[in-house]
Amino acid sequence: MSTWQFISELVRHGQKFLVYPSAFLDHPREISKPSDIGLEYTDIQLHTSDGVRLDCYFIRQAAQSAARLKQREEYDFPPDRTSTLVPPTTYKDPARANIIMFHGNGMNYGDLIFAAKHLVMLRCNILLLSYRGYGTSGGTPSESGIRLDAQAALEYLRTNTDLAPLPIILYGTSIGAAVAIDLASRNPTRIHALIIENTFLSLPRVVRAWPYIGVFSFLCMQRWNSAAKIPLIPARTPMLFLSGRQDEVVPRRHMEELWGIAQKRKPKKPEGESESKPALDRFESFAEGTHADTFLQPRYWDKVDNWLRAVVDSEESDMPA
Repeated sequence: MSTWQFISELVRHGQKFLVYPSAFLDHPREISKPSDIGLEYTDIQLHTSDGVRLDCYFIRQAAQSAARLKQREEYDFPPDRTSTLVPPTTYKDPARANIIMFHGNGMNYGDLIFAAKHLVMLRCNILLLSYRGYGTSGGTPSESGIRLDAQAALEYLRTNTDLAPLPIILYGTSIGAAVAIDLASRNPTRIHALIIENTFLSLPRVVRAWPYIGVFSFLCMQRWNSAAKIPLIPARTPMLFLSGRQDEVVPRRHMEELWGIAQKRKPKKPEGESESKPALDRFESFAEGTHADTFLQPRYWDKVDNWLRAVVDSEESDMPA
């Protein structure tokens, strides 16, 4: 191998340690289980089109016990005292939607169980996806591979007969939001809505601002170019942007610019309709939210609930009588 080939391989594979750090830990953190905070769940295995096994959690809202969740509150984050949401006394009502949750690059899927609990309380089924190389999933992470992982999660919901009739909503934080945007851009008729938290225009544009190595941003092969993919998502697909103004990892202008791009999507008139239904896009900003704790900010889940109700009501109004 020549010196140039060695450097090329080092750049190609070495940057994965920076982009997907939690997949390469010598001593990985223990993975939290939904049952730790009172959620009933099922371990499921997905297999991608290139043969990689993914270990995931599936949380069915109808399987939950309000009493058990109440008993485990001490293991949860402190409650939001400003919230107007009232926890359900029963989970027997039909689920509103299926939500696929995509975690950040420094996380694992167990880190999203607290957010998942709130979404279950909002009457949603949850699929917590573990990317290849993360947690106990097989394989090694890469942009091309994680795109296949996301597609496998979508196909699981679409081919499950009792889940398929429900709207599919994507929830992603940090790089997970980039995964969600990419999946929606490739499945424009299959994704009903997106929730995007603290993400970036593209990875090279984030790296460009880093000290010392920013000048090498052009070498970044893991691109996750959300700025280029949002225009591919139909204007009729609602998007909720959740931005922490104290984000110390991704400058908040990235979220603001992505919002601007989303608002430029051109609505198309469906055949037989006189006009296109407006998208229920919203941008919510949290003054004290950092990169990792925006979901803990006051009224965060109230805003998610209000948006989710509007989206689901809109979906139901479009269904034939």
